[in-house]
Amino acid sequence: MDDGRVTDRLASLKEHLKRENPLLVDAVDSFHKLDRVCQKLGLLAKDQSTVARIAWWPLISVLGPFSAGKSTFINNYLGAALQQTGSHAVDDTFTVICYSATGESRVLPGTALNADLRFPFYKMSEELEKVEPGEGNRIDAYIRLKTCPSDQLRGLILIDSPGFDADDQRTATLRLTEHIMNLSDLVLVLFDARRPEPGAMRDTLTHLVAGTISRRDSSKFIYILNQMDIAAREDNPEEVVGAWQRALAQYGLTAGKFYRVYSPSAAMPIPDEGLRQRFEAKRDADMAGIRDRMRQVRVERGYRIVGELDKLAREVADVRVPELRERLRAWRTGTLRRDALLFGGLAAVCLGLDLALADPATGLVPGWLSWVFAQSWRWIPFLVLVAGGCLWLHALARSWAAAKVAREVARAHPVGPVRESLLRALAKNTALWRTIFRNEPAGWGRFARRRLTSVLADCEKFVQTLNDRYARPSGTPAPGDPEA
Repeated sequence: MDDGRVTDRLASLKEHLKRENPLLVDAVDSFHKLDRVCQKLGLLAKDQSTVARIAWWPLISVLGPFSAGKSTFINNYLGAALQQTGSHAVDDTFTVICYSATGESRVLPGTALNADLRFPFYKMSEELEKVEPGEGNRIDAYIRLKTCPSDQLRGLILIDSPGFDADDQRTATLRLTEHIMNLSDLVLVLFDARRPEPGAMRDTLTHLVAGTISRRDSSKFIYILNQMDIAAREDNPEEVVGAWQRALAQYGLTAGKFYRVYSPSAAMPIPDEGLRQRFEAKRDADMAGIRDRMRQVRVERGYRIVGELDKLAREVADVRVPELRERLRAWRTGTLRRDALLFGGLAAVCLGLDLALADPATGLVPGWLSWVFAQSWRWIPFLVLVAGGCLWLHALARSWAAAKVAREVARAHPVGPVRESLLRALAKNTALWRTIFRNEPAGWGRFARRRLTSVLADCEKFVQTLNDRYARPSGTPAPGDPEA
């Protein structure tokens, strides 16, 4: 896909946003400005765009171990039996669920998501191919799209994940899990309240708890104890919650609230009327809190996209460019050292030949060198040959130094877009026609700085526009409000 097709896809995205959320239309242009900077630096290829790194629709993902009740939770939320349920693993794909205006549900293959910029798995086949060669062609085995006419889905996307068992997960599945956690506005992490045994799912807790609490967006993770009706047998919900708190505290989660819920359709009967009412009241209160957070996602969506634009722009200026500058400094030092070794070795060989072949009596230079300068024209091809040899040795030194720096980048960054962007930028900056003495990365200069400053100014303007819509301290109604 060339740059023209990227422009066409951005234009298509803007057309959709004009109908769905006009406030975000201008943000697409700002993302495109950021793309131009990243492409000049080599951090993005010509057929790539930063808009593909975020979800443009409000996105809620549901994660959790096997049998945590994720599908049942989603069915109850939608008011429709959309997902298969069971006490064992019944689904091993990521299911993206969105609204359907046709009045019926449909199941569409993963290619429906892989080719649509608006959805969270755009071009995911390429990512799968990078982490597990050959898996990119099996995109349908990892993701699928389901549509549902439930009004709860209007303007919202849900993702139901397969049962999470990190001890046995393939690399591609873990990559997809990390991808949706990064994109989601809200992540619901469900646990089976009946099984607070951390030893049985150590890796699962590491990925779903320890790996999330240190994130800058950790507030978007909600931890839910599902199937709490089990505690009605002995009327001990506090003990069940306490057991889970102790289990998760081992992985760093020492604060925060557990939502305690269970499905009315799958709940065990509670014969005691007072006990049943108490459990139902707690369940309904916690479900109301969860639903309120899910509704809030629609409002937070605009701020999240603008915040992501601001973060990406600052990351380029404050993180990627300095790191690239440091990598290029290491490459330059490595190249000069290898030049010294190669040319020093060559000089030593020539000197050795000179000493070995020179006439001891006269000290004349070797015969072949005398032959070169015996005729005036012979020194020209000789110098061309010497220059070509020196260029080849220098290119060899550059290549070896660049390969070492690339290995250091690969060690410093796991498989993902950061590693790929740095390697791409490194390859651009270490091309043979670029001098090793340039202090700044290719594509970085006054114009790039001005463009990033413009993107950051756009972010402030977008936030002010959103504030005018949702928060007006003056008390005056916003244009378009019924009170205006």
